[in-house]
Parts: sequence; C-alpha cells; structure tokens
Amino acid sequence: MLGPAGQLGSHYNGAMSALRFVSLLALTVWLGGMVTIGSVAAPSAFAVLGSADAASMVGEMLRRFHLVSYGAAGIVLVSLACMALLGPRPRALGLRLAITGAMLAAMLVSGFWVDRRVAAMRREIGAPVASLAPGDPRRIAFGRLHGLSTMLLLFATGGGVLLVYWETRDPR
Repeated sequence: MLGPAGQLGSHYNGAMSALRFVSLLALTVWLGGMVTIGSVAAPSAFAVLGSADAASMVGEMLRRFHLVSYGAAGIVLVSLACMALLGPRPRALGLRLAITGAMLAAMLVSGFWVDRRVAAMRREIGAPVASLAPGDPRRIAFGRLHGLSTMLLLFATGGGVLLVYWETRDPR
C-alpha cells in the first residue's frame, strides 16, 4: 500500500535528488582533483622538490587519482542511467553519457598507457629527464608523452566543466 496520495511522488523526488547529489558529488571530486593536481600540486612539487623527487611524487599522485577518477566516472554513469530509468530523463542525456564516457576513456588512456610509458622511460633513463640534452630522442619522446598526458587531463577537465554547467542548468 502506498499510503496517502503524493507519498509516492515524495519518494520519487527524494530518490532523484539523491541521485543528482551523488552524481554531482562524484563529478566535482573528479573535476576538482584534476584542477588541483594540474594547477596546484604538480607545480608546487616541482617548485619545492628536486626534479626526480617531484616527478616521483606527481606520478604517484596521478596513479592514485586515476583510481579515484575511474570510480567517479562509474558513479556518474550509473547515476545518470538510474535517473533516466526513473524519468524524466535529464536534458541531453545521451550527450552527457557520451561526455562522461569520453572523459573516462581519456583517464583510462592516461592511466593505463601514458603514465606507464612515462614511468618506464624514467626507469630506462635513470636520471632526471631534464638532465638529457634538448635534442636527445628520449627527452623528445618524454616531452610528447607529457604533452599527451596534459591534453588528456585538459580534455577531461573541459568535459567535467560542461557536465557541471548542464547539471546546474537542469530544472529538475
């Protein structure tokens, strides 16, 4: 028995609010982590520590953060899917799912391919990359990987900003 009229609607609204909250919380942790690592943590590490120690520290932060990002992406995707099933669908649901999926793909490429290649190159070089001659092929390859890592994180950050924008504009 559902009880007085409107009780079902109140449970529905509570469930939708909870899903939105969980999704937005996961998204803000993910977005905030990317912004903090890129604009505060990494530059601070390189400003205070020696190049090799800073690189190790930032590499470990990124390794751990990738795990956070995979979890956050899963939460956002499941929350959006549940909101769609409960209805009404969030505005631009397909696009939101695609952006979240693309952000997750960028983080997976960064975490499982780029970061592992960067770590392997550091081990192979055995010295700070900055100590290599500017024309050294290993330094050039490292620079390309670093650039790719930065672009992947910027792409995911842009997607996160767009998703937060949509969520704040959704009238539900």
